[in-house]
Amino acid sequence: MATTVGVVVFPGTNCEMDAVTAVEGLGGSGRLLWHGDDDLSGVDAVVVPGGFAHGDYLRPGAIARFSPMMGAVARFAADGGPVVGICNGFQVLTEAGLLPGALQKNRGLKFLCQPATLRVETTASALTGRASVGDELSVPINHFEGNYTCDDETLARLRDEDRIVLRYVDNPNGSMDDIAAVCNEGRNVVGLMPHPERACDELLGSADGAILMASLLAAA
Repeated sequence: MATTVGVVVFPGTNCEMDAVTAVEGLGGSGRLLWHGDDDLSGVDAVVVPGGFAHGDYLRPGAIARFSPMMGAVARFAADGGPVVGICNGFQVLTEAGLLPGALQKNRGLKFLCQPATLRVETTASALTGRASVGDELSVPINHFEGNYTCDDETLARLRDEDRIVLRYVDNPNGSMDDIAAVCNEGRNVVGLMPHPERACDELLGSADGAILMASLLAAA
């Protein structure tokens, strides 16, 4: 039976079908999960995708964190289920307290839509189990508030616990310590600003994101 990945949909989400297409192209099964429901319907993994949940009013992810589905996602994560937040999904996970830190406006206050080179810093996460440390992956970014920040104590803990999952080779947005992705203490929850679901086919310019999406399927 194919691994089923639930993809959460909020009003304003716009990358849900990209995630489903990527998962199904790798042999998995994608299932859309409406934010107002509180049942994950037996999925094996969860993706909180990109977009503009609730129009990013207040700040990105601040309203989405209160959706009933996020309660179900938090319980799933607490039980060890693999959860990946991509772009706006990363913002939602930080607002929900499932990941440390926050995302602020890009350095230079410019929206960025371009390829980015990422370096794999650890394979001990739900997103990188099929990669190798030091791999460099070309994955696009598409964000205005992708500048990762946290306090010094949190940064030290992320470094000491090997929880910085991906770094930018050439930092495009000012993120602290070149951070592109982090994970929780259990290593089953990962947030990243780049879009691996948009880099799963060479026809789209890169298939490097496939190893990350395949890692999620393997973790499930």
